[in-house]
Amino acid sequence: MSDAVAPFRPALPVVMSALAGYVDTAGFLALQGLFTAHVTGNFVTLGATLVLGTTGAISKLMALPTFCVAIIAARLVASELRARGRAPLRLLLTVKLGLLTVGGALAIWLGPFHNGDSWQALLTGMTLVTAMAIQNAVHRVHLGAAPPSTLMTGNTTQIMLDLADLWRGETADRAIMTARLRKMGLAVGAFALGCAGAALLYSQVSVWCFVVPPVLAAISLALSPRAPVTSRSWSKPGA
Repeated sequence: MSDAVAPFRPALPVVMSALAGYVDTAGFLALQGLFTAHVTGNFVTLGATLVLGTTGAISKLMALPTFCVAIIAARLVASELRARGRAPLRLLLTVKLGLLTVGGALAIWLGPFHNGDSWQALLTGMTLVTAMAIQNAVHRVHLGAAPPSTLMTGNTTQIMLDLADLWRGETADRAIMTARLRKMGLAVGAFALGCAGAALLYSQVSVWCFVVPPVLAAISLALSPRAPVTSRSWSKPGA
């Protein structure tokens, strides 16, 4: 069940989707194939790493437990803040901003990373994984009326299902499907734009591309709601 949150600006989940795509791509390119936002993808790259004999196996093994611990910690901190009558959303987004700033500074200071299992790469990678774990938790709990910002497979699947229903002339939930298509289309488009931007900048300036994520995180913080009220899950009718 999603916690109660304030109605958010439509631009907030779009910016967060762009951020997720950017960080995932920049991390993959800079950290020897490490996914920082979509961590289950590391199971695939881990297999490739072991077969091909490339570096980064340790970071890929560490990503999921690091992600899980960060989610649990974010949940516990949020619960404690709510018990004290404080809204946790902006604090969690501020922590994410801080982690992305530290992660970007580490990437620029310690990179480029030719060995994905070096302590420099591990420290940078796990800092970014922790930041994106907090984004995943925040989006799941506090932005339930928006499509996921990191799991584009589910968004794309729903888009195709809605397009098929609209094509065959389904009219009962046409308004709902149209609204959902708009939201999910923006999420997928923003994620793709973030991926493209990260790839382009990494090809031009290498690890200096990590100056962008803190900027996007600061924008998402500025767009975040300040007062808690009710919300609903994006997957429910009428979302």
